[in-house]
Parts: sequence; structure tokens; C-alpha cells
Amino acid sequence: MKLWNGAGVALVTPFKEGQIDFDALEKLLEWQMAEDTDAFIIAGTTGESATLTKHEKLALFEFTLKVVQGRVPVIAGTGSNNTADSIALSREAEKLGVDGLLLVTPYYNKPSQRGLYAHYKAIAESVKIPVILYNVPGRTSVDLLPETVVELAKIPNILGLKEASGKPQRCGQILSQVPEGFKIYSGNDNEIFDFLKEGGHGVISVLSNVAPKETHDLVAQYFAGNKEASQKLQEDLNPLIDVLFIETNPVPVKEALNFMGYQAGDFRLPLVDLAPENREKLQQVLAEYHLLPGGGAE
Repeated sequence: MKLWNGAGVALVTPFKEGQIDFDALEKLLEWQMAEDTDAFIIAGTTGESATLTKHEKLALFEFTLKVVQGRVPVIAGTGSNNTADSIALSREAEKLGVDGLLLVTPYYNKPSQRGLYAHYKAIAESVKIPVILYNVPGRTSVDLLPETVVELAKIPNILGLKEASGKPQRCGQILSQVPEGFKIYSGNDNEIFDFLKEGGHGVISVLSNVAPKETHDLVAQYFAGNKEASQKLQEDLNPLIDVLFIETNPVPVKEALNFMGYQAGDFRLPLVDLAPENREKLQQVLAEYHLLPGGGAE
């Protein structure tokens, strides 16, 4: 079992009249693959997992696998704050044939580090496919500490971490203590280069929804030894990254895709569309990056 190096996209879930728009999803998947995206992460935070039912998540996994046909890894977001529910969904996703699981830290419950270890251990031992831990304390109010990650990495199929604590230095700290082959991905687009410098293996990206080739190239250039080119890409992309977080993710990135002609659709409550002034700012920045109308950045 192994995970990828590169830029995985935390893909949006397109909606139309309140339901998943599978036609729009297929177009997004094909475009992303044409732009060299290295992996798909389905039903994560950016995919509005919080308002997707179990049936909808499984339908997304199955449809994505059908479209992708093994061309790139498909990682299923099956984490929740209910360990038993996460185990059940993870097993169903494994049966469908996904390549791995992304498991967010349990939100709201606020477990201890011992509780986090027990939660992840129970889920990982219920499946045979690779598991990626996902630490995002700004969303969950709990921080998966490096020492807990190191202990979890001893479980054979816990093979990666998406780290979004805002502390890139943790990457090197963890990698110095975990088994060879354990992968760490930046969970923040503005820190991709910083993670790579610390030994990281890529990113699970919101940015990649709108600039997949550029996000892929930022990582690929670093691994090719072109560190200055990689750093310049990071610096050049930072204003676009900033505007994609002008309000809560995934609201700006879905609106960006709509502006670009990709029909990402609307949102499920409690998320609502951008404030008018922020929509104007988003459109202005997209124009500066030559992302209007539809298509990849020039």
C-alpha cells in the first residue's frame, strides 16, 4: 500500500436544485485529470461533507471511480465525529474500490489525545486500505498532536496525514519519527512550498479546484529540483489563494468555478452565497489570473 506524491484536489460537490449534479461533476473530473491533478479527495470539507447523506457520499465515490477508471487515486472522505458511523461508511467505501480514506479529527466532541488515538485505531483496523489522518483544528476545535500522529503511524494502514494546523514545521518533526513511506500533505494552500521544504509530499488542495495545473506544477517543480520555480509559483498564486478564503470554504471556490463556467452550483444551508462586495473582489482576482471565462489559468 502506498499514497501519491503531488497535488490532490479536495473537490467541490456540484449541486443543481438541491441535488448532486453528476453531469457537472463528470466535467470537473475530466478537466482535472487533463490538467494533471494527482489525486481526487471526494466528500471532504470542500465537498460539503457536513450536509451530504451517507447515501450521497457513497454515490459520489461510486460515480467518481466509474469516471476515473483508475487513472488517478480516489480518496474517500469518510471521517466524522461518530466513530461507529465512520467505520460503517469506511467499510462501504472500501467495498466500492476507493484507493484510500481521509479521516477528519472528530469535531464538537473534543476528545483527548487518547480518544483521538482510539478513534483512528478503530477505523483503521476496520479496513485494509490506506488511511490519511486529517488535522484541521480551526474547524474541529481539537488538535491532533505530532506525538499522537507518530503513535498512529505504527498502525500498518495509517499511511498519511493532511496537516492544516498552520504549523508547517510539524511536517519535518513528524517525518523524522514515522516509518518510511508515511506521507504528509499540506492542508493549507498558502503553505505548500513550506511543507515541501520540510520534507512534505504535496498538498490536498482547495486551490486546485480552479488552478489544477499550476498547483500540480508547484509540487512537481520542487520534486524536479527546481525549487526557485516552485517558490515563485507559490508566491504568484498567493493572491488567488487569499481570495478563495475571503469567506468560509467552499463558498468562494464554488462561486469561482461558476464564474469560470464549470457549473458548481449553489450551496446547502447553512452555507449561503458570497456577499456582493466579496463576489466582486473574487471576480476581479479571477480576471487578473485570466480565469474568465471558463478554462485554466494562462
